[in-house]
Amino acid sequence: MKVITMDRPGGAEVLKLDEQPDPEVGHGEVLVDVAAAGVNFMDIGVRHGEFWPEYGYPKRLGVEGAGRVVTVGRDVGHLRPGQRVAWIYVPGSYADRIVAPATALVPIPDDIDDRTAAAVMMQGITASHFATDFYPVQPGDVALVHAAAGGVGQLLSQIIRLRGGRVIGRVSSTDKVAAAKGAGAEHVIVDHSGRFADEVLRLTEGEGVHAVFDGSGPLTFRDSLASLRRSGTFCWYGPVLGGPGPLEIMKLPRSIKIGYATFFDHIHTPALLREKATQLFEWIRQGQLRVNIGGVYPLADAAQAHRAMESRATTGKLLLVP
Repeated sequence: MKVITMDRPGGAEVLKLDEQPDPEVGHGEVLVDVAAAGVNFMDIGVRHGEFWPEYGYPKRLGVEGAGRVVTVGRDVGHLRPGQRVAWIYVPGSYADRIVAPATALVPIPDDIDDRTAAAVMMQGITASHFATDFYPVQPGDVALVHAAAGGVGQLLSQIIRLRGGRVIGRVSSTDKVAAAKGAGAEHVIVDHSGRFADEVLRLTEGEGVHAVFDGSGPLTFRDSLASLRRSGTFCWYGPVLGGPGPLEIMKLPRSIKIGYATFFDHIHTPALLREKATQLFEWIRQGQLRVNIGGVYPLADAAQAHRAMESRATTGKLLLVP
């Protein structure tokens, strides 16, 4: 099998394509031919050495993808060879074959292609968690979505709109405005300096937004705080770019609520994973959720995909295909 590995932390140049023996299928596991693997900021954090200290080197990268079942292990009753499946957290997914726990796999409907399924798992379930669980958007709510042209941002904007909310999107350059508006942003603020609160307040007639979804790192924290209305909710995510530093809880303004949203809290059982993935697939089938694949790279070009994501010049989801 072919797999992307790294033998030390560093830049994209540490990623390399290795040839390794096919993995053996154990109890409760499934061997899958990978059709597409998703590229996520989490993978860049692993490459930098920020995550997965429990795994030694060489590390296999990637956690998300879609493909077709080859063989199943003992006590796997709900999956069969030939069935198409997708997954959200199987370390080593940058490969042409993986062994995955059966509990991590969800069936893909016949009318959804492999690349769409691979592209929606991590970012779609993350966006679903933000807008339906962490802050359940209500009709008439106004939300500020950072990186509104990115993979999470586009899906999040659409889910907010599905729930009757309105979206103010923030992007870093004018060439991303169209993608953000196409995903449902009513207004788009172009900003790369972290100074946008005045415009948010102008657009909301001085009230501020009901919720901010911010994965853009420390640069945007201050103005995100200032963009919230009384009792608004601040959803912080994106650990790769770092946190805002120490907070003094008694100095938080306007009775706002702030928290760090983790998608595992949304899918903490296999049943919830299947339920949330099924909802995403149904929205896609009904034409209510559009998945924008911003780039497809051969597996061997994983380093190029990482460089593209780190450049912040991409929109939508990046995929690797064996």
